[in-house]
Amino acid sequence: MTDAIKIDVWSDIACPWCYIGKRNLENGLAATAADDDAPVVEIEYHSFELSPDTPEDFDGGEVDYLSQHKGISPESAREMLDRVTGVAADAGLTYRFDLLKHTNTVKAHELLHFAKENGRQLELAEILMSAYFLEGKHVGRDDDLVQLAVAAGLDEDAARDALASQRYRSAVRADQAQAQQFGITGVPFFVIDGKYGVSGAQPVEAFTQIARQVWGERREASATADA
Repeated sequence: MTDAIKIDVWSDIACPWCYIGKRNLENGLAATAADDDAPVVEIEYHSFELSPDTPEDFDGGEVDYLSQHKGISPESAREMLDRVTGVAADAGLTYRFDLLKHTNTVKAHELLHFAKENGRQLELAEILMSAYFLEGKHVGRDDDLVQLAVAAGLDEDAARDALASQRYRSAVRADQAQAQQFGITGVPFFVIDGKYGVSGAQPVEAFTQIARQVWGERREASATADA
């Protein structure tokens, strides 16, 4: 049996293109499900902080943040948000920048490593991004994060302890160091099977194509080895 294709995804909870890329990846893989020889895929998320200097509680909205921290004019910021909202809608996501609570994401990344250790990383990644971009929930405070962890099927006390102890902080830093080694400067960034790098929120069809391509390469290599 051919081993699963490994897709490593560097992303940030607070990256609007990362959620779009996540959804496009999922839809792209879903399009291969009806193939006679459908690719088998394993996905793992890795930490990348776009704005590690962000406070836990930012006083202001998304336009304020982009203006104050990124040097973008309010008019340009609004245009940017309108554009990304439209692209998100095409991916089936209803972004609510009017509700969004900008925050530091390092604790969310720690929780994702805890979730990975407990087999619930994919579930938590979806819940965190939905909470942030669609529901206007806070994803930077322990109490709020623990509630989201429970919604992902994780143990409440264990999740709280994981955050309080900060024992997954080193795993977050290791992911970031690996991203630097790979030359990753923006997210989302997808590493397919350890050899193909795909940058940005690619369209659904691109993910479908590369999954089929890599799966075909895997099959050919397996057949050659068995010959």
